[in-house]
Amino acid sequence: MINPYKKNAKLVLSNGIIFPGFSFGAEGTAVGEIVFNTGMTGYQEVITDPSYYGQILTFTYPEIGNTGINLEDSESSNSVKGIIVRNYSSNNSNWRSLKTFDQWLVEKNIIGLYGIDTRALVKILRSNGSMNGVLTSEDKTVKSCLKIIDDTPNMEGLNLSKLVSTRQPYLWRDPTETNFDVRQRYYEKTNKLKIVAIDFGIKKSILNRLVAHGCEILVLPSHSSLKDVLSNNPDGIFFSNGPGDPSSVSEGIDLARSLIEYGQIPMFGICLGHQIFGLALGGSTYKLPFGHRGLNHPCGMDNKIEITSQNHGFAIDPNSLSKDIVKITHYNLNDNTVAGLEVNNKPIFSVQYHPEAGPGPHDSDYLFKKFVSLMLERC
Repeated sequence: MINPYKKNAKLVLSNGIIFPGFSFGAEGTAVGEIVFNTGMTGYQEVITDPSYYGQILTFTYPEIGNTGINLEDSESSNSVKGIIVRNYSSNNSNWRSLKTFDQWLVEKNIIGLYGIDTRALVKILRSNGSMNGVLTSEDKTVKSCLKIIDDTPNMEGLNLSKLVSTRQPYLWRDPTETNFDVRQRYYEKTNKLKIVAIDFGIKKSILNRLVAHGCEILVLPSHSSLKDVLSNNPDGIFFSNGPGDPSSVSEGIDLARSLIEYGQIPMFGICLGHQIFGLALGGSTYKLPFGHRGLNHPCGMDNKIEITSQNHGFAIDPNSLSKDIVKITHYNLNDNTVAGLEVNNKPIFSVQYHPEAGPGPHDSDYLFKKFVSLMLERC
């Protein structure tokens, strides 16, 4: 029997499996890679992380939306194409909440599906790998959905960072907007370290943490040249996170290669920035079966372990890196993929995970201090 208070919707996977459910948020049709996030909190930050651009996100946590939406936690103006949950809360209860989850999804044109067995969906993705799918609240046949999927490119080879990068340079001097962030702040210092950040899909939390550690940041577009960077006389250079296949970001790889050869300025890369560094150092990347997307991934080496926040679908092949040029500093301890590297004899390092913790644990915040220390040694 059809429930008159629920609007039907469905997910159609590229392998032909169908998940019928119910619609919430915006209505319409979205197509993209279906991925999953295992975090238990921080759905607003996750949904607005530019690294998810072009994807449809499944939450493994069974109920999403109960704390509503506030003004502070969005990481960018970008968002996922759609979300899939077991259940969503139409009631929100949080002292910072200004609107309901459903209202916000409608405003951002994010299509939602609920009422399906997300455990079964995740098992399919873990067994078969992430795949494209169609999420629709419209009266589309399965055949037409499969046609849409067939006409949609896979994630391999897609340069999505150019679609989420800033169009114009801008300066960022703001610390975190919340007064309950208990992490140490250094932004009261008058002599700021000047960072040039290359925006491949940068998160606001990263900018906030750099400011909190005594920096001001000039954010440049992803297509910026070596001259664009060096003309600003930066104390340090940052390569951001972002979506898509890192091997397709040719301009970013070329820029990183030139800066690494220059080698005099401290450099720090996160996530896609880390992968770009690996490619610029002569390495290669490959697509993970279902990626790392969650808040509890253990990373480390030499009996030192950090619990980390991650969101990526590609990794660096460790066998492609020359030990004469680069040192691997961290591994993901779940599957031994490369999680951190340093360039030998140069002030350049990167990590695959997200030390800004937006959302996630604060174990890795020391990496911002490490970046600052490298800059102060050269000032």
